Parts: sequence; structure tokens; C-alpha cells
Amino acid sequence: MMFLDSASQAPLVSQIVAGISLAIKQQQLRPGSKLPSIRKLSQSHKVSHFTVVEAYDRLVAAGLLKAVPNAGFFVRELADSVICAAPAEAADVDAHGEFDFDAYLLLQRAFQPMGTEVRPGVGLLPEQWADDDGLQRSLRLLARSAPGDFSGYGIAKGSAKLRARLVEKLADSRIAAHPEQIILTGGASHALDLVVRYLVQRGDPVLVDEPGYHNLFFNLHLQGARLLGVPRTRDGIDLEQLEQLIVQHRPKVFFTNTRLQCPTGTSLSLAIAHRLLLLAHKHDFLIVENDIYADLDPSGQQALAGMDQLSRVIYIASFSKTIAPALRVGFIAARQELIDELLPLKLVSGLTTSQITEELALEVLLQGRHRKHVKQLQSRLAEAHEVVGQRLRSVGMEPYVEPYAGLFLWARHPQIEDSTALAMQARDEKILFAPGQLFMPDARVVPWIRFNVAHSMDDRIYRFLGEIRAG
Repeated sequence: MMFLDSASQAPLVSQIVAGISLAIKQQQLRPGSKLPSIRKLSQSHKVSHFTVVEAYDRLVAAGLLKAVPNAGFFVRELADSVICAAPAEAADVDAHGEFDFDAYLLLQRAFQPMGTEVRPGVGLLPEQWADDDGLQRSLRLLARSAPGDFSGYGIAKGSAKLRARLVEKLADSRIAAHPEQIILTGGASHALDLVVRYLVQRGDPVLVDEPGYHNLFFNLHLQGARLLGVPRTRDGIDLEQLEQLIVQHRPKVFFTNTRLQCPTGTSLSLAIAHRLLLLAHKHDFLIVENDIYADLDPSGQQALAGMDQLSRVIYIASFSKTIAPALRVGFIAARQELIDELLPLKLVSGLTTSQITEELALEVLLQGRHRKHVKQLQSRLAEAHEVVGQRLRSVGMEPYVEPYAGLFLWARHPQIEDSTALAMQARDEKILFAPGQLFMPDARVVPWIRFNVAHSMDDRIYRFLGEIRAG
């Protein structure tokens, strides 16, 4: 289809976009034609999955391609084309058609079942574990109190009352802040997106967890960053490898998930956290602490931001994990001057955040039963960890660590090297796994799989894994 020149000054993404656009214009690719899968194109042209994903996304945005769920990418019928419409099979694709595992498509599958009935690979709590009673009670209170207060855009930094409540919540975690040091966002992903766009420019070296948060990797790739993976260890991160990367590349920021990390479930020990802060001070880089699982941690371990008092740490958290995924309210806490510089970016990218959902989150937090709900979540997750850990071991899987808290177990089978291939087989059984390749900064194949313990109780998971073991 095209020739990619790695020596060219033009980015590979732009070369792919130009090549496919030209093929469509010259009718070498006709309306309804299916493009090579993300994996096939990345393998045939020796480029990363993320490069192909970004190129395909640009072509979809330009109206040249359409993404068909569970099927792939197809050439759209152009308005000025004399070619017939796309064939019917393009819109009605076999539900068992080929698909790729990558950050973008996993995100789609996390929110839409797409033919899978059992989903141990998702990153959310089950819907029935949400604080439905608290939400319903808070909605009724808001409806009765002041419905006319929610007809405008709201406050630029977000609800003043919620930010004041967050000051108290942060103080409970030994983080001293005031409301002007907090900006509310549409969830933690929105918070990460703002910080990425503020701190990272094309070509910048950026430190990330390896394995780490796939959505963050996708965001950083779109920004043009060079990802430097810092290996996760059972007590946090590999400090020796971290320092080597710092000395060699001089990064200015490290994005890390400090507690009950996605996907490994590991947390930074106090000793590791202390030494990490010393390295940040010595080598002059910032740390973005993604602490979205803090409320699921029964140990109450101090956050990096608490040890650092928001000097070099930018702190991100949200309420989606303990109240409900639909409640898209998160926040950033940082130095005053940094928050002031993030605010225009928030306004330009989406004006203000939703005052209604912010006030709803506040009402839930003010209810005395919310603390009890969080304790119940912690207890249910601890029980799920014990059950799932035992069942995984019974079918030959080896957990990396067993934290007995949080959402995730990171496990592998000693006889399986490619967990992506295993996930492809599982899909035929309507099981959605999250293979380790998704969580590697360079998208390389690994044997590990992320299990969400709250979604890993179904017997079909273990029958499938047991058959793999027997085979």
C-alpha cells in the first residue's frame, strides 16, 4: 500500500495518513474496503501499534475511514465519489472477526460488551457494587434544594464547596492544601490529559510505570512523547533502573500509580517512596502521582504528595472507583502557580466541568454512610482477592503479588509466553482478558494478564484456563 521512510523528517503517523489518503483518492482503496488490522499493519511496516492507532484515528476524524466495532476500519463512501456504496458485509461483520488488542480498542470494549459475557479484563467495579443508595439520596436532595443553581457553566476551578471538602479529605491523608490549589476535572483521565498537555511536548522523554496504565500511554503517544519504562517491583519501582534512565535521558516528569497500581496491584513502600522523592529533588523532575485507588487501600499508607507536600508532586485522584463510574469527577492538587497555569488549558479544552455532578459528589461525601460504603468495598475486594488468588493458582497461574486490596491481580502461566494469543482464544469463549501487552510502554508481548478480582468469579474463566493448562 505504501512505503514508510524511517529516515524521513515526516513522522511515521503522517506518512501512514498520507499513504492511505492517496490510495483512497486514486481508488486503489475503494469504499467499503477493509484496511489491514492494526496488528498486521504494524508488523508489515515495522511500526508500533500506537503509531497505526493514531494514523487510523486521524483518518476517521478526517472522514476517510469508519471504525466498525468488533470488526476493524473501512473506507467510507466519499460524497463526491462515483463508486458504489460499501458492500453490506462491511456493516454486518461476523461477530468473530479479527480484532487487535491495543489501548484504544480495549477502552471501547471496557464500556461496551461487544459479544463478551465474562469480562475479567475490565478496570471498573461491577455496577451492583456502586453506591446506588447514596447516589439516589443525593439526587433527591439536590432536586429539592436549589435546582435553579445548575443552569449556568459553574466555576472555572470547579465547585468551591467540593474543593473545600477536598481540603479536609487531603488533610486526612496528611496533604496540606487550600482550595485554590485544587482544580476539579471530568475524572482522573481528564486530569491526566490536562497535565500531559501542559508538561509534555513532542519528543520529550517521559518516565512511566512498566507495566502501567494503558490509557496514559495512549495519551502520551498522541502527544508525541518518548516513553521510558520504569520496571515495577513487588515493593514499588526499580530505583537503580530509574536512576539510569534519569542520567541518560534527563526527563522532566515521571507519571506513576503509587498505590494498588494498575495492573500489578503493587504499592510503593515508604522506603522506595522516600528515595524516589530524593531522586526527584536531585535531578529536578516532577512526579505525577495517580492515586485513584487510594480509597480502596485499607492500610491508609501515606501518599507521595503527603511526604512531599505538593512541592514536586502533582496529585491526581477521583471518585469514580468508590461512588460510581458514571460520576465523572476527579481533581488535581498541586502548587498554586501550576494550578493557575492549568486553568486556562481546562477552559480552552472544555470550559468548566459539570457543576451538577460536582455537587452530587459532594452530597455523597457528606453522607455519613459513604465511609461505611468504602469500608464495605474494601472488605468485598479483600474477600475477592482471596478467592480469585486461590482459583488462579489451582489452574496453574502464578500471581505476581497478592495485595488483598484494590482491583487487580497480575498473573501468568509458566507455560504461556504470549498472553495476547491466549486472550484471542478466550474471546471465542466470550471471555475478555486484558493481556499484559496492553500495559507495556512499547506494547511488547508478555506472559502476564491483568485480572480484575471483582469480575473474576465466573467458573467459565477457570474452566478455560484449566483447559489451557491441560493442553
